[in-house]
Amino acid sequence: MAEKIIYGLNELDTIVLELIKKMRTAQVLTFTGPLGAGKTTVIRELLKQCGITQSVTSPTFTYVNRYQNLEGQTFYHFDLYRIESIDDFISGGFDEYLYQPNSWAFIEWPELIIPLLTHDVCHVAIDYPEENLAQREMIIACK
Repeated sequence: MAEKIIYGLNELDTIVLELIKKMRTAQVLTFTGPLGAGKTTVIRELLKQCGITQSVTSPTFTYVNRYQNLEGQTFYHFDLYRIESIDDFISGGFDEYLYQPNSWAFIEWPELIIPLLTHDVCHVAIDYPEENLAQREMIIACK
């Protein structure tokens, strides 16, 4: 069942707590939505609340950034906006980062690799209403 949350940008830390709860059973969180919806902003706050203290940037040109917290947990932040096919993802060895022990993958623009995400995944769709750009709508669906 999907959950729908309407939030303001000043409520981001509270919204991220909901995503952290999902991480108890989901190792992969995908993030979809239009440019500027806040996918990277949500992931940045998510990583911060998971104990990442270093600067978090979108891996637009490198496809993936790896972070590790003091508890030894590993987080992979993917940005697949520029990837052309699922074969490119696999031939780059990126599929090996998915479902590793004590790790989570946060994936922006996951559409091409959805067939690889078969279990323990939450899909997070973020959008903004045209009438109020300060608000966001998040739909979370886990399987």
